[in-house]
Amino acid sequence: MQTNRKKLIINYANVTPELMEAIRKKYPLGWINHTIKIPTAGGAFFFAITIDTEEVSYLIKVPVKIDTKSDKDEDFFDSSLDLKETEEKEEDEDKEKPAEKESDY
Repeated sequence: MQTNRKKLIINYANVTPELMEAIRKKYPLGWINHTIKIPTAGGAFFFAITIDTEEVSYLIKVPVKIDTKSDKDEDFFDSSLDLKETEEKEEDEDKEKPAEKESDY
């Protein structure tokens, strides 16, 4: 039999100690691999985990750091490609040079 639970969305920073214990029980190895992406009306989104108690079904907003590529990263990768091309040119030039003879000094 399905009960009509109250549905609440709360922020992880506002979790009560009792709810934190429920999170630890449900996700003993951590919740990071159990997050879900929730779209909002404005096209934005947030990440959350779910916890159900007898009275309430919680959607808990959790902080998630998303790796993004910055301008600095792009500069780094561009300069890395330049270095690789320079090294390849030097290797090609070394192959084209005749071998030097050893002297009898």
